[in-house]
Amino acid sequence: MRYQLYREQQVNCDLDTAWEFFSNPGNLAKITPDDMGFIVLSDTNDVPIFEGMIIDYTVSPILKIPLKWRTKITQVDWMKSFTDFQEKGPYAYWHHFHEFIPNEKGVLVKDTVDYELPMGILGDWVHGLFVKKKLEGIFNFRRLVLDEKFNHKQQA
Repeated sequence: MRYQLYREQQVNCDLDTAWEFFSNPGNLAKITPDDMGFIVLSDTNDVPIFEGMIIDYTVSPILKIPLKWRTKITQVDWMKSFTDFQEKGPYAYWHHFHEFIPNEKGVLVKDTVDYELPMGILGDWVHGLFVKKKLEGIFNFRRLVLDEKFNHKQQA
């Protein structure tokens, strides 16, 4: 079964700053909980994101067992959106659309993740058991890190 995770977050910065941060794969580890063992293997820090870019990672979501994950940037609308699609990894399907909408407060960042687990009914059972909560926890962590990075001046 295919699932969707949707999140949006207001960040207090200009579009250039938001785009530079979110489109740099090297920043993914900064916004992922340490217990995920997330490591970006590709050397992409100084390369602007582009359609066709391949990014390799390792991630250890369960029992610290490292899994290889490869995504491909399949769509880039410069300073507006980009999409990463899993080519190899733990999901049967992973499609993550990132969108950036400037407004009077800064930039509204939207994430839409469509995903599916392998193994059919067993995958659906595992999703309900812990994968859904794990993904929600990752994005909750991201919200906290991004609030600290971009919105800390607004907090009392």
